[in-house]
Amino acid sequence: MFQFFAVNMSTPIHVFRFGPFESRPSSRELYRHGLKLKVRPQPLQLLNLLLSRPGQVVTRESLRDQLWSSETFVDFEQGLNTAVKELRAALGDVASDPHYIQTLPKLGYRFIGLVEVVARPVSLIRDVNLQRGLGVASKPDDRNFSATEEPEFVESGEEEVAETKSARGPWALALIVALAAGGYFYWSRLHTRTQPAAAGRRMLAVLPFENLTGDASQEYFSDGLTEEMIAQMGRTDPEHLGVIARTSVMHYKNTKQQVDQIGRDLGVQYILEGSVRRDADKMRITAQLIQTKDQSHVWSHQYDRTPNSLLSLQGEIAQEISDAIQLAVGNRGPMQTALAAPSSAPKSYEAYDLYLQGRYFWNKRTVDGFHRSVDCFEQAIGRDPDYARAHAGLADSYTLMAAYYMAPQNELIPKARAAALKALELDGNLVEAHVSLAVIARNYDWDWQTAEKEFRRAIALDPNYATGHHWYAEHLAFSGRFDESFKEIERARQLDPLSLIIQADKAAGLYFARQYDRAIAQFRAVAAMEPGFSRTQMVANAYVQEGRFSEALADVETWPRQNGNDLAWMRCELIYIYGRASQPERARHELDELLRYDRSHPLDPMIFVTPYVGVGDKDQAFAALERSFVAHSPGLVTLRVEPAFDPLRSDPRFDDLLRRVGLAQ
Repeated sequence: MFQFFAVNMSTPIHVFRFGPFESRPSSRELYRHGLKLKVRPQPLQLLNLLLSRPGQVVTRESLRDQLWSSETFVDFEQGLNTAVKELRAALGDVASDPHYIQTLPKLGYRFIGLVEVVARPVSLIRDVNLQRGLGVASKPDDRNFSATEEPEFVESGEEEVAETKSARGPWALALIVALAAGGYFYWSRLHTRTQPAAAGRRMLAVLPFENLTGDASQEYFSDGLTEEMIAQMGRTDPEHLGVIARTSVMHYKNTKQQVDQIGRDLGVQYILEGSVRRDADKMRITAQLIQTKDQSHVWSHQYDRTPNSLLSLQGEIAQEISDAIQLAVGNRGPMQTALAAPSSAPKSYEAYDLYLQGRYFWNKRTVDGFHRSVDCFEQAIGRDPDYARAHAGLADSYTLMAAYYMAPQNELIPKARAAALKALELDGNLVEAHVSLAVIARNYDWDWQTAEKEFRRAIALDPNYATGHHWYAEHLAFSGRFDESFKEIERARQLDPLSLIIQADKAAGLYFARQYDRAIAQFRAVAAMEPGFSRTQMVANAYVQEGRFSEALADVETWPRQNGNDLAWMRCELIYIYGRASQPERARHELDELLRYDRSHPLDPMIFVTPYVGVGDKDQAFAALERSFVAHSPGLVTLRVEPAFDPLRSDPRFDDLLRRVGLAQ
């Protein structure tokens, strides 16, 4: 059954909504989860035309007449195919298994997704064709559709609406459909609102606290307070309250996005927003809880305290918010408490302040950010050696520095392990420390059982910790447990819906599972949100597995070349592509250049494996794998699932290596 709502494109349309997307024809913009995508005007015109006729076939001839001028007729076929391809990439759609745009070979296209149209109904009523077709009186009515009046969709059945040259027929039908859909939708919304609030898990977003100090250098404090409130709320009542992760809410820092739109973007029923002022000896924090469906204020309060009372204040706010939400949904059951355990609380406010600064720099995920986070965490430990969370922050920093190849594993991992173990010695329930130990056990020790135990322990301690679900999903994918991995990555996505790395790692999981079409679409969707996002470079290998070598080369051409290491990674990919595409001379030339660079700037041996596979030199590929084993390269965790290694799998040396890294069947 197709869902549709016919719309006159001459009518001013405010918004088309479908899935996580919004198309705004008047401003020629496309948004996904509130983030603007970069899409050329012509594909956007094509999208809006299809959205205006969901469920109906739009023929190629019709598209040519409406979107291409007569001067571009010769290039129409190529232009249309390119526009559809770009559109699918932006939407993360796949031609073989479409969710939005269905191809009808040699005929045209049809939009098959559910479309919500937000328009001015007066424009529809005043349309001359509609008035002539139905005899509707022209009566001024400047109301916009309210939340309960927005036109939605009715089921059309399997038959398609026949096209006609008469203006009266189709637009009369459009109004009938609109009125019927609007009436049904109004009734359904009204009926829903009369029902008691459904029991179950509510979702909350803690928006970035506004820094009202007038000092930009204090941003770390307001951002740190935001992150701490997310953590506090996440531990309050995880069975009934889910809390959106920091990565997603920080997209709304310094923006004036409406509460109802944020609610739709993040899939939340409640939003906490607030502000902070502070000086040397006092601070003022305001907070208010808002229900997104009607933007009503459920709870608000102002706190005037001294800085050293901040930790207890966060727990107090979390408890009051949880109580307010429970009252709002009619659930007066017992509550858990979010107050920090004594072992986690710092003895020095200065140590806590340094900890907030460390997390601020750590979240930047840059070379400079990691180094500055290490410095802040070490200073915090210097002020309070028993501050468990500062040790956990240090462990997180060294763990990610190792994963980002910022220094040899043998140098960074022992530091990360020592910091994580110290954190757990001081507080055995610190989620971040358990996750760091899980990554260390997997990437360096190849102890998959311990890693599994630590990931599960972390998720049990805090089901709202998105990073725990995310990295556990990655762990499951490396183990070849793809069904479980996809479920975990979806849990992570629900908690952190705007996280690019979670979306990109979902694509990586699809690639490892050999679902190349879906992986390519997902990678392209992420690239549309953030051009140049490094994780999306994996799309080139997905193209190679599909035999789409020209597209793989075109993608590599877009990679950044800011330094020698960037060029080295690009050469690795070029060698693999040229080798697989039967261009041995080009592949060997790039390999010689890579080896020359390695002699003066030693690279991790793992990056040589795929190039040697590409040129068909298995002995050198295994030699690179052995050097990677000695160096404890984190890339070895992909051995079991990386498609590029398939030519090596029949060799006994590969089975032996799988056994040594704990990945044998």
